[in-house]
Amino acid sequence: MRKSINNGNITWLDEGQGTTVVLIHGFAENSGIWNIQTSQLKSQYRVIVPDLPGTAVSPLTTPLTINSMAEYVYAILLAENIKEAVIIGHSMGGYVALALAEKYPALLKGLGLFHSTAKADSEEKKEGRRKSIKLMEQYGPETFLRQTLPNMFSPATKSALPAEVDAYIKMGMECELPALIAYYEAMAARPDRTSVLKTCPVPVLFMIGKDDNAVPLDNILPQLTLPRVSSIHIFENVGHMGMWEVGTESNVILEQFIAFCQL
Repeated sequence: MRKSINNGNITWLDEGQGTTVVLIHGFAENSGIWNIQTSQLKSQYRVIVPDLPGTAVSPLTTPLTINSMAEYVYAILLAENIKEAVIIGHSMGGYVALALAEKYPALLKGLGLFHSTAKADSEEKKEGRRKSIKLMEQYGPETFLRQTLPNMFSPATKSALPAEVDAYIKMGMECELPALIAYYEAMAARPDRTSVLKTCPVPVLFMIGKDDNAVPLDNILPQLTLPRVSSIHIFENVGHMGMWEVGTESNVILEQFIAFCQL
């Protein structure tokens, strides 16, 4: 069931019953990125999947920051009177999940980073984002997305599942240029949150692709030992899109992690 508050400015998908699991999408995505996971998890859990500001159904709000997106998700949980949840984010959604964990630690029953990192952008990464913004402004978002988004998949996936790659590009094109720019600016400005991992009172899930160009393995490896309890999964021939690249296998991992968080 799709729900909204604030005159439709805050929207989310609400499926199933039980322990609440929040799935937060990343850059150039929407709640549909989690369809494989939602369809499975809703049989056991209540699944809340926000559409962040600037997606096809949620209007862009300004100024947009990682913190403002965290407050957006928190407003959904307040509206639903949800006191605790396992919160899982993909890429930029992981940054939002970390911001939620930092400000509202009592909210968490578990924290999941799907191809995400607690580190801030390096100067090189920030410069890359600035160049990408210029490319989008000069040539338009479609050209940029068609060049960039296929690289979120491993070479093996691009070869074996071209329809999924095309579907991801089409999803990205539902985001308009101002939103794409705002996302990049928000990600570049975010602070380092490795301290959140060090103090996290609940289990932390790490989903890692060996062929991930956006969050390389050497970026995330030093973070794996920071939490008190870590659940670590590293996949061969997987890039930045494990939700689709390993699909049902990721569902099994999520189910095991959510169950563990309830012990």
